[in-house]
Amino acid sequence: NEDRLWYADMRICNGRIETIAGTLRAQPGESEYDAAGKWLLPGMIDDQVHFREPGMTHKADIASESRACLAGGITSFMEMPNTRPPAVTYDALESKYLRAAETSRVNYAFYFGATHDNLDLIRHLNPHSAPGIKVFMGASTGNMLVDDPATLEGIFRDAPIPLITHCEDTPLIATHLAAARKRFGEAIPIAQHPIIRSREACLKSSRLAVDLARRHGTRLHILHISTADELQLFTSGPIDGKQITAETCIHFLHFCDTDYARLGNRIKCNPAIKTANDRDALIQAVAEQRIDVLATDHAPHLAAEKEQPYEQAPSGLPLAQFALQAAMELVLDKKMTLQRLVEVVSHAPAKLFAVTERGFLREGYFADLVVVDPDRPYTVHTDQVLSKCAWSPFENTRFRSSIAATFINGQLGWNGEAIDEATRGQRLRYQR
Repeated sequence: NEDRLWYADMRICNGRIETIAGTLRAQPGESEYDAAGKWLLPGMIDDQVHFREPGMTHKADIASESRACLAGGITSFMEMPNTRPPAVTYDALESKYLRAAETSRVNYAFYFGATHDNLDLIRHLNPHSAPGIKVFMGASTGNMLVDDPATLEGIFRDAPIPLITHCEDTPLIATHLAAARKRFGEAIPIAQHPIIRSREACLKSSRLAVDLARRHGTRLHILHISTADELQLFTSGPIDGKQITAETCIHFLHFCDTDYARLGNRIKCNPAIKTANDRDALIQAVAEQRIDVLATDHAPHLAAEKEQPYEQAPSGLPLAQFALQAAMELVLDKKMTLQRLVEVVSHAPAKLFAVTERGFLREGYFADLVVVDPDRPYTVHTDQVLSKCAWSPFENTRFRSSIAATFINGQLGWNGEAIDEATRGQRLRYQR
């Protein structure tokens, strides 16, 4: 926690951390969890997930995917607005909160979505109603692809809370797709995906977002950086005081384009997974504080949907349950420190979105905790997958660590083997 690694005991009372001290003794009536030999960390705050509810609950819902989060050490999530209907009105946004209050096993927040015609709603958005405003500056559905220059100027100028962007240039993608169709017809191979959704498309759109933010003084956070080229747009150093920040996702640090031959459409996502050189540059950028946040972009689809031909197969993959273990591999390989990992998965998102009293091991803060066993290997098997889609790109992967326990607001929700189904999260609050 906060760049420290030390031995201590912790007392939890009424859902919060009461005391952190060298030695504590259990009092009568208290229960005790023995974490000897393990790492106690603040729970992961995942700033990018797609839980498909409402409208696509055949493949995922808040209940199922929050269970996957719980087993994976993710204690809070921030979910995207491109559901059906999309969260682009105040009523649609609040209806998601009402549903999450009933079914979410972990803490929850929902972004408000930008469209071509809801700028007035954005201007008057209650800053406490959402962690940020999501702008799809690349491919999305319906009215959520915002590429009109005047609309973008207005959104960047008037947004009252952080802007969160998906950056890919749609015209460039369309040009590359047309070329692939001409060459391959209807049998476009998955290996063409990072060529169609190219690094140039990412860089052009990310550069536009950064330019708009600098001109308007916007608090901008660019999601899922996938290329080494984009790293030039961001500065190294602590997240504190940064106007423009960047996030990458665990699949960009774990997979590369050679994995398409093995996993096919199962790792088709937007933006595309690119080369090993990009992967290595992104890992280094996380370690050196150029990329500020590590997330999942958890986006489940049914296996049958993924087995369709390239153009019909949807983009996105389920990642929440095993993301923290995949990230721990980087720590065990000494590619980043444990302290830096905790910063990018817990502290930094809490700071970026001004989350109230979460993301740190501090007395008085909510007891959102994950216990990691660095000496207990774990191999992913299909029957262990808790996401409703029932598959994982990590199947048959052997991780060197395991998630021994997850606490939500002081409640032991995951004991390393099973979920306490009575566990419920809380709505995230913000100090704004």
